[in-house]
Amino acid sequence: MNTKNIMIVGVGGQGSLLASKFLGHLLMEQGYDVKVSEVHGMSQRGGSVVTYVRYGDSVASPVIDKGEADFIVSFELLEAARWLPFLKPNGQIVTSTQQIDPMPVVTGEAEYPENLVEKMRAAGVKVDALDCLALAEQAGSSKAVNIVLMGRLSHYFDLPKDAWMRSLEAVVPAKFLELNKRAFELGEKA
Repeated sequence: MNTKNIMIVGVGGQGSLLASKFLGHLLMEQGYDVKVSEVHGMSQRGGSVVTYVRYGDSVASPVIDKGEADFIVSFELLEAARWLPFLKPNGQIVTSTQQIDPMPVVTGEAEYPENLVEKMRAAGVKVDALDCLALAEQAGSSKAVNIVLMGRLSHYFDLPKDAWMRSLEAVVPAKFLELNKRAFELGEKA
C-alpha cells in the first residue's frame, strides 16, 4: 500500500496530540507501518498546532510536505484554510466549524475571514464541516471535540467500529472513556 498522509491541525489545547495518538494506535493495530510527528507550534499561547500521521506498508519519514496530505483534520475553521496548500488534489478536509480568533483578530489588526467553508468549496476542495463543539458538549465536555472529529473521520476509512473503540480504550483514561465513546458516536452519526 502506498503511504497515506493525515494532517491534524488546530489551536493549542484542543487535543490534537490525543487525536494523533488515537489514530496512530488504530493504524498500527491494523498492521500498518505508522509514523507520527508532533509539531507543537505555539501551543501554549493558543497558536497553530500541527501533527502528522503517515501510514502504509513502509513509511520512511514522519513529515508531510505541501500537496501530500490525503486528509486534513481541523479543529478550527481558519486552521483548515491555513493548511490548505498541504492537501493533495482531490484530498479531503474534515473540519469543525468552530472559530477561535487568532492574535491579529484579538488585537484588532485583522478580521476573522467570513464564509471559509463556502470559499474552500468554491475552490474545488472537498470539505466535510461539522459543528464538533456542539456535539462534544452534547457528549458531556467541550474538550471532546477531538474525538468527535475522529468519529467523523471514521467515515472515510474501511475499518470496523470495534477497531476504533479498542484504540479509544487504549489511549483514553478510563474515567473519561464513556464520555469519549459518546463523542465518537455523535461524530460518526452526524
